[in-house]
Amino acid sequence: MTREETAAAGAMPMADYLARGGVLTAPGNVPPRVRAELLRLMSSFVDSELAGSAGFADAINRAPGIKERIAASRIVLEKADHAERVLVLMAEFGTDTGRYERAHDWSARVPRDTEIAAARQGGDARLSVFHYPLEGWTDAVVMNVLMGLATCVQLEEAARVAYQPLADAMRGIAPRERRHMELGLEGLGRITAGEGTDAAQAAVRYWWPRVAASFGPAGSDRFERLRAMGLRHEPNEALRARWEAAARAALAGHGLAA
Repeated sequence: MTREETAAAGAMPMADYLARGGVLTAPGNVPPRVRAELLRLMSSFVDSELAGSAGFADAINRAPGIKERIAASRIVLEKADHAERVLVLMAEFGTDTGRYERAHDWSARVPRDTEIAAARQGGDARLSVFHYPLEGWTDAVVMNVLMGLATCVQLEEAARVAYQPLADAMRGIAPRERRHMELGLEGLGRITAGEGTDAAQAAVRYWWPRVAASFGPAGSDRFERLRAMGLRHEPNEALRARWEAAARAALAGHGLAA
């Protein structure tokens, strides 16, 4: 913690310091309750990126051309890299990274018609949307666009977290995740310019509610706790509304509707 942070924290209770926008810069300065929630946030991101990377790997061989194959390969590689960046931060809190990486089958998926709650499934902290399988190239592209737009919104929120090393990591990751979404939009444009509009619209109907669920419930009590710790700033419903507006506009640009 810097001298300025130490002085600020010493002049008021830590809870007030964090609630007023204070930041923490090292694991040893993170209070136990904040530490638990911070690790939970980081594990959700890591697990989601690993599951997203593993799930999209199958799409590489479904790509209709070299350009699409390169885009899919880039997404698979960079999502794994993003997971590693945050896992390094978790290691500073004592996480055994080697054991963590082997803890789950990141490519595991449930049947497409399974109804699952927007919560952890077992010990796996991935967002619920990453438990569903991709079904063909068009399906993968639509999911990448919708979830990519959601990730852009979620990363803007994560970049404001009170733990400075994580906020810095998220700011570094955000431009690459935005590019993943843009690659998806480019692919969607090629699909809808051909004969794939009906298939794309069907994929939108499937993925829309599942991506929306990744923002969590409205009026969340947990959000209030996290906001008091400086780990959240905008409520779930506000983030979801921003995603909905961006996603509707992106889909409309390709002749699709939510």
